[in-house]
Amino acid sequence: MYTRSAEVYDAIYDSIGKDYAQEAEKLHKFIQGHKRSPGNRLLDAACGTGRHLEHLRKWYDVEGLDLSPEMLEVARRRLPNVPLHRDDLLRFRLERRFDAITCLFGSIAYVKTFENLRRAVANMAEHLVPGGVLVIEPFLRPEDFRSQYLHANFVDRPDLKVARMNVSAREGNVFIANFHFLVGTPEGIEYFTEHHELGMFTDEEYRDALRSAQLEVFHDPEGPMGRGLFLGRKPLP
Repeated sequence: MYTRSAEVYDAIYDSIGKDYAQEAEKLHKFIQGHKRSPGNRLLDAACGTGRHLEHLRKWYDVEGLDLSPEMLEVARRRLPNVPLHRDDLLRFRLERRFDAITCLFGSIAYVKTFENLRRAVANMAEHLVPGGVLVIEPFLRPEDFRSQYLHANFVDRPDLKVARMNVSAREGNVFIANFHFLVGTPEGIEYFTEHHELGMFTDEEYRDALRSAQLEVFHDPEGPMGRGLFLGRKPLP
């Protein structure tokens, strides 16, 4: 999970041009096209550093949830007035219900197994009001995996240099990422590693998890960044 890398996470994705504002705009249109509840309360599950919430709060009364205390620390600096909860997708319990719940940028993959995917989707569905929507941006599908693919990201700022590299590996349908970081600041240069394991699910497994949670299923093949979106809508009474 994200620990020491949380402080450079945003810099890495800024360096490759990830456009959170544009993605939030697309998400808003997708949500509004399917939501049938009258409210505007939104929970971003696995919110990371809060970059999507930063833009989604233009249209919604937002909250966030993440398991990583380091990522939440960054999010709290960005969004000091937004409720942010530290908890697990499988087990979180909030007193409120939401008109929209998002789980973006492949974060759902950290549940690792299909059984956990169904549990996480069911738990999030329980937190929807009738007519509310659950939006999941998937991670890689098993058939998209590229063995021994060498991947690297670089940040080159005057006061920050970062190199993050990994070689793709898998165990069954679990993607194994051993990230190697080299981070340089005027105070010095640091090297560290992080180990991540992410489940790779088929499109039908996402649909099955949503249907099992008694949600109406919709799919957009493009989504905010080309990976598509799965949406489940809670039926009205």
